[in-house]
Amino acid sequence: MAGEQTTLNKPRKWLRYLLYLIIAMILIGFVSIILFLVNVANGDLPSFEELENPKYDLASVVYDVNGEPFGKYFIENREQISFDDLNPHIYNALLSTEDLRYYSHSGIDFRALMRVAFKTVLFQDESSGGGSTISQQLAKLLFRRPNLSGKSALGRIVALVEVKIKEWFTAIKLEKQYTKEEIMAMYLNKFDFINGAHGIEAASQTYFGKSQGDLVQEEAATLVGMLKNPSLYNPLRFPEKSQNRRNIVIGQLQKYGHIPQEVYDSLILMPLDMESFDRDAHDKGPAPHFRSELTKWLKELLKREENLKPDGTAYNIYTDGLQIQTTIDLHYQRHAEAAVFEHMKKNQERYWRVWDNKNPWTYEADDAQKELRLGVLERRIKESDRYLSLHNKYLGAIKSKIRDKHAGLPLNENVIKALIKVKEQKTKMSSLFKNGVLKEKYISAYKDLMTSSDMDALMNGYKSLQTNYKTVFDTKTNMKIYDYEKGEIEVEMTPRDSVKYHNQHLQSGLLAVDPKTGHIKAWVGGVGFKYFKFDHVNSKRQVGSTIKPFVYATAISLQGISPCQEYEDIQYTIAPGDVDLFVDEEWSPANANESFTGNDYNLYQGLLYSKNSITVRLVKELGSVDVIREVLHNCGIDKDMTLPSGRLAVPRLPSMVLGAADLSVKDMTGAYTAFANNGNYTEPIFVSSIRDKNGKTIYTGVPERKKAINPLYNAVMVDMLMNNLAGGYSLGLKSKAGGKTGTTNDFADAWFMGITPNLVTGTWVGGDDNWIRFLTLDDGQGFVMSRPIFQNFMKKIEADTLINFDTKASFVTPPDGFSELTDCARYKQVKPEDEQQSTQQTQSVYDEFEDEEFDEEELEEEFEEEEFEEEFDEEF
Repeated sequence: MAGEQTTLNKPRKWLRYLLYLIIAMILIGFVSIILFLVNVANGDLPSFEELENPKYDLASVVYDVNGEPFGKYFIENREQISFDDLNPHIYNALLSTEDLRYYSHSGIDFRALMRVAFKTVLFQDESSGGGSTISQQLAKLLFRRPNLSGKSALGRIVALVEVKIKEWFTAIKLEKQYTKEEIMAMYLNKFDFINGAHGIEAASQTYFGKSQGDLVQEEAATLVGMLKNPSLYNPLRFPEKSQNRRNIVIGQLQKYGHIPQEVYDSLILMPLDMESFDRDAHDKGPAPHFRSELTKWLKELLKREENLKPDGTAYNIYTDGLQIQTTIDLHYQRHAEAAVFEHMKKNQERYWRVWDNKNPWTYEADDAQKELRLGVLERRIKESDRYLSLHNKYLGAIKSKIRDKHAGLPLNENVIKALIKVKEQKTKMSSLFKNGVLKEKYISAYKDLMTSSDMDALMNGYKSLQTNYKTVFDTKTNMKIYDYEKGEIEVEMTPRDSVKYHNQHLQSGLLAVDPKTGHIKAWVGGVGFKYFKFDHVNSKRQVGSTIKPFVYATAISLQGISPCQEYEDIQYTIAPGDVDLFVDEEWSPANANESFTGNDYNLYQGLLYSKNSITVRLVKELGSVDVIREVLHNCGIDKDMTLPSGRLAVPRLPSMVLGAADLSVKDMTGAYTAFANNGNYTEPIFVSSIRDKNGKTIYTGVPERKKAINPLYNAVMVDMLMNNLAGGYSLGLKSKAGGKTGTTNDFADAWFMGITPNLVTGTWVGGDDNWIRFLTLDDGQGFVMSRPIFQNFMKKIEADTLINFDTKASFVTPPDGFSELTDCARYKQVKPEDEQQSTQQTQSVYDEFEDEEFDEEELEEEFEEEEFEEEFDEEF
């Protein structure tokens, strides 16, 4: 019996051991799970602080004066919206499809998890929705998922389980930290809808060309459908899958009572419409030159101490979601761009005719000029993308290697050429430091380079570059070039000829400013921004006769010269002995047409005909150009402003009064605000305010204002400028307007400055190089090249009912004494003189050219002057 009992106890003993083992394993498993969860909880989960201030890369948006967006800066194209602004169609579709019990769980929906397990996994019922709540999906976006490549199946399972638990913990944290509405808005703002669209607002604009608040039901369903898998349901790449997914979302809306059956039936039959798809880019939209200049200005502005963030760092326009309120009015801007484009197209057509079979890089150029021009052409070729690509191919690797050893070492092509000369013993390194070719701070680095094998590699790479450069740039290939008609066309051309072709395009700048507020309404920096990115509103050019009104204003106000005072149209000379006029030799400038009539001109006529002789005589009366520079200074043009060469932009030389001053369209337009604003200068500004992502104002634009010209004498100048556009010189505008043309030597620059009571507009036309020009005054003067831009722009804004431009506005009523001062009306009448006939003929030719429906016989019948007929035959 005892043996039997012992035999029976053995199984029980093993059962007991087995039970202990199971209990131990359960305890170990439980402890392991606890430790695993603790480890996850203490791992790289977002902190409460991070959840409270989630990091978004928000796009900064540029708005016009009416609140219309027309530009963005972004790394991720994202605009933040609040729950209150969320489209109800998106709201309903999101809840119906992604999280039906959103308002009844605390971050994890266990019923949904069970539903996914049985319906979606076992029965492949996609309409059953996902198991992750909106809170979990937001949690998923707040930290990176691990890289599973190279892991075993078990390793991948463990990693995914860890990720899922992290999502749960984070979802619960989110639910404690935020309201349901805030979580939903955060999720939709954070989600990447691909194709450069981050967040629901950017996605709406990218895929449907409208704000999310304007989406209709099927469009909202398309975007909500993408939340499941934006790449798989990409409506551009997989339209059929995207449409099927959209219809599932619409089915959920019908299932849960948000739309009736008949609406469901019609919506699912609608095609997927992607015609409005437009991937946003920094340079897209109106005013591209303005936005390019705005970028530079913003970066400098936001570095200033008074504009820093509370933590002392600078705002980043690409990530901080700034709201940039500009003064640009897109109604004005579009008319300005159209006026510039239309007339520049005609200018360019005339240019090609004039320069047919002529080479501007050698035409009428001596050896020194040819060397200069061809050197500039070579530089432009080496600035091209094609050349830079070649440069990187042959020199990129060795330059990177050298800079790894010597950080920041300058190695441009001029430096490389100089180092090769030293290597070939054609020059000494000491002379290169002495002449500034090499910077002395890098003397040891250059000496080290010269004795290393890297120098041989650099020299060989440079020589290979030069050999291949000539081959590549002189071989015809298919390429795209700018075209006024089509924007761009594909042609067969050598790369060298394409650079020459684009360099021969005339350029233009236009700025329109409200003279009272200083607000810039329109900014056109040129045409064809894709091909011509250089801005011509801020670029410095000689201003020609547009500076003469300031000379006249100085003479009338400071010297007491009557506008009715007459002077002879003869050649005047300023000699070296003349006090405060700073000439080393006699200066005897001619008139624009190289002749003098000997007739008497009052100041009205002198300004109308832009007589250099009368202007020089006024300077002799003033005895100094400093008083003129002072008036310009009061009109916003800094008299001490210098050019990159170190020269004064407005030199202390008498030639300045004829336009030998290098100023920008912005400078000149600002100065002319004084004439339109009763003698008060108002600084042109283009940003009225900047707000941060929370709506707090961090910058307010306030223009500088100065009293520049006595109101009485300013009224005289306004009268003179209006006289310039009177009679046969009228522009046919409804508004009261005045203006002044300007033309520089060799017709390199053509200007027109126009004023009305509520708008000052400056226009400039010319080539980027001075030899890209017309060859005669009739072709190249401001009257023909620039004035029509102002005229067309004004006519467009006068006719635009959306602008409601006040065409009946008047300049400020002149003070007492004005009538007596200007009582010389009979002298304002145009005299039948040679230059008048020439100007009228030029206008007639221009008018006919504008119509583009003329032939030689009609013009010969209209003009009887034999000399003009000969000129027409020669020119046209």
